[in-house]
Amino acid sequence: MTQAEPLPTLLIIPTGIGCDVGGFAGDAIPAARLLASASECLITHPNVMNGGSLYWPDPHIHYVEGYSLNLFAAGEVFLQPVRQQKVGLLLDAGLESDLKKRHLQVVDGCVASLGLDIGPIITTETALSINLEKGLSGSSWGNIEEPDVLLRGAEKLKKAGATAIAVITRFPDDSDDLETKLYRQGHGVDIIAGAEAVISHFLVKHLLIPCAHAPGLAPLPINYDLDPRTSGEEIGYTFLQSVLVGLSRAPDLISKSTMQTKENSFFQVKTLLSDRNLGAVVVPEGALGGEAILSCIQKFIPLIIVSNQSVLNVSSSKMRLDLQTDYQDKKVFYAENYLEAAGLITALRHGINIKSLRRPIYGVQELN
Repeated sequence: MTQAEPLPTLLIIPTGIGCDVGGFAGDAIPAARLLASASECLITHPNVMNGGSLYWPDPHIHYVEGYSLNLFAAGEVFLQPVRQQKVGLLLDAGLESDLKKRHLQVVDGCVASLGLDIGPIITTETALSINLEKGLSGSSWGNIEEPDVLLRGAEKLKKAGATAIAVITRFPDDSDDLETKLYRQGHGVDIIAGAEAVISHFLVKHLLIPCAHAPGLAPLPINYDLDPRTSGEEIGYTFLQSVLVGLSRAPDLISKSTMQTKENSFFQVKTLLSDRNLGAVVVPEGALGGEAILSCIQKFIPLIIVSNQSVLNVSSSKMRLDLQTDYQDKKVFYAENYLEAAGLITALRHGINIKSLRRPIYGVQELN
């Protein structure tokens, strides 16, 4: 029996929308590990893999920032796996000296204990000043008061040899905020997640290299009524560890326009991951409106919709996928959880007709 080829699979759990799985501190990592085992090639983003002080490197998981995923799914960039990235560190000038030192100690620990290549390190010219907001849907977002300062610092890192960038910005302390209290008890939306996505999206759009963000926050007071899904953010002084581990093996982003101007580009494209390689995309039921998902639907990539509640309700019925008969019949699958999603990926990868696994089985019909 021949070994089945990997089935490149895209796992998306959007940031800042309060998903039951993936809306907290890396609580989707077990699901990602399972899907990576089933597919042997999982492409996902920092919101899935960042667990604060906790992380899980896996050679079958490609760590790709959310804006990069949109470009990848649209066919605008290819992914090139690497052995190691040189991770530049951009520190917000708004960090207090002790908090800044805590982050630098994380860097020292990751170099000494994990063997990561980190540096150069730059502090921004002035404080970046982050504002946190909440949309009408209940999802979180935010803005940067000094985006030019952020971009200039990141450009300096890239010019100095960084091939990926980790950003630490001073976020407002909100331990007494009702949203934070609800989140720590497992009932709310991560109020800082949306602003984090804005920062990384902004840098990738301008620099086209792997970027991810870690918020700089004062340690929270002990909470005796803590949801286990938030614990990864409670057991250290920073959230930087998981970001550095993820970025250390994040694939390079190769633009389609660059490939078109290179010699031997046909051979090079065959060695890269592209949207044409995708065998499936896995997404929460209410989060079907994102750019990457729309690109995959347009290309009739098999869509695995998982019951994973959030504050959004952009469902398959609202997207009218049920009206696309051929696509609905052959390319759209529903899973109650990520265990079922892994089974669907395994079936797709091994060429097993999923209808044969369900009951009842209906007889074949002859075309008239």
